[in-house]
Amino acid sequence: MNQNNKLRLTWISFFSYGLTGALVIVTGVVLGNIADYFQLPLSSMSNTFTFLNSGILAAIFLNAWLMEIISLKRQLMFGFLLMVLAVLELMSGHNLTVFSLSMFVLGVVSGITMSIGTYLITHLYAGRQRGSRLLFTDSFFSMAGTLFPMLAGVLLARHITWYWVYACIGVVYVVIFVLTLLSDFPALKSRATAGQTLQTREPWGPGVALLALAALCYILGQLGFISWVPEYATTRFQMDIQQAGGLVSHFWTAYMVGMWVFSALLRFFDLQRIVTVLAALSAAFMYLFIHAGDPAWLPWCLLALGFVSSAIYTTIITLGSQQTRVTSPRLVNFILTCGTIGTMLTFVVTGPIVARYGVGAALQTSNLLYVTVFILCLLLGFVSRHRTHSQAIV
Repeated sequence: MNQNNKLRLTWISFFSYGLTGALVIVTGVVLGNIADYFQLPLSSMSNTFTFLNSGILAAIFLNAWLMEIISLKRQLMFGFLLMVLAVLELMSGHNLTVFSLSMFVLGVVSGITMSIGTYLITHLYAGRQRGSRLLFTDSFFSMAGTLFPMLAGVLLARHITWYWVYACIGVVYVVIFVLTLLSDFPALKSRATAGQTLQTREPWGPGVALLALAALCYILGQLGFISWVPEYATTRFQMDIQQAGGLVSHFWTAYMVGMWVFSALLRFFDLQRIVTVLAALSAAFMYLFIHAGDPAWLPWCLLALGFVSSAIYTTIITLGSQQTRVTSPRLVNFILTCGTIGTMLTFVVTGPIVARYGVGAALQTSNLLYVTVFILCLLLGFVSRHRTHSQAIV
C-alpha cells in the first residue's frame, strides 16, 4: 500500500469519528427547537433520540459480519446515499415517525463509518503506534463535539431551522465520500483466501472478555457520571446552571487535550500497564470529586479526571485488536459494541438509582464502575497476548 493511499484511509478514519461525535453531541443543542417544531414536551422528544443510539449499536454489531461480505468501499458509498436520504427526509417531513426513522438511519450510517474507521486504524498501524493513532482518531469525536454544537448555536440564534444543522453535519460525509472514491481499501475476503485464515480461526482468548467488559463499564461509568454532574453541583453546592455547565466543559476540554498528549506518549509505554494506571487515577479523581466539601475543588478534579481518563477507551480497543496475530474486524467490532451498549444503558441504570437514592448514589455507582475497569485491566496483565502480537505485521 502506497503512502498516499494510507494517508487517505487514515483521514477517512478521522472523519468517521468526527461524524459520530457531531451527531451524538449536537443533540442537546437542537433538542428544544425540535420539540417546539413537533409541538411535543422536551421529555417526550428526548426519547426519540434513542433511535439514533439504536442505529449506531445495530450497525456496529452487524458490521462485524458485513465487513467480510460487502467491501468497505461499497459500504461507505452506500452510507453516503443513506445520509443524503436521511437529511432530505428531515428537511421535507413534518412527521414524528419519519423523524425517528431518519434518526435511526443516521445512527446506522454513523455506526458503519465508525466501525470501518476503527478497523482501518487497527489494520494500517501496528504495535504501540496503533494505540497512539487510534487515540488521535478518537480526538476527532471530541473536536466535532466541540465545534458542531457551537455551529448549531449560531444557526439557531439566527432563527435558521434546526435541520440545517444536520445538513452541515452531512458535509463531513461528503469529505468521507470523496476520499473513499480516491482510495483503495483492504479486502478482507482476499486476505482469507490468501491463506491468512488465522483471522477467523485463531481463538480470541480470555483477554477479549475482560476488555469487552472493561469497555462497557468504562463508557457506562463515564456517561453515568458526567450526565449527572450538573444536577449534583446545583443540588449539593447550589451552583447556577451556567456554573454547573462549566464543570462539564472543564471535563471535555481536558479530555480533548489528554487525547492529544497521550497520542504522542502511548508509544513509549506498555499499553496494559498504562491503562491500568490511568484507570486507577481516574477512579481516584472521581472519588475526590464526589467527596469534595469545597466547590472550588470541583473544576480541578474534573480537569484531572478528564485528562487521565481520555486514553482509556481507545487503549482498551487497541489492546483488543492485539489479542490475535491478525487484526480481526469481528473482535474490534465486538468491543465497540460492548462500549455502545454502555451508552444505551446510561439512563436505564442511573435513572432508577437517582429516583430512589439520589444523584450522589449515581456518581458513586460510576465510581465503582471505574474501580471495576481498574480491576479488569489489572487481571488482563495475566492473560493478555498483546506483548506477543504487538509486533505482528498486519
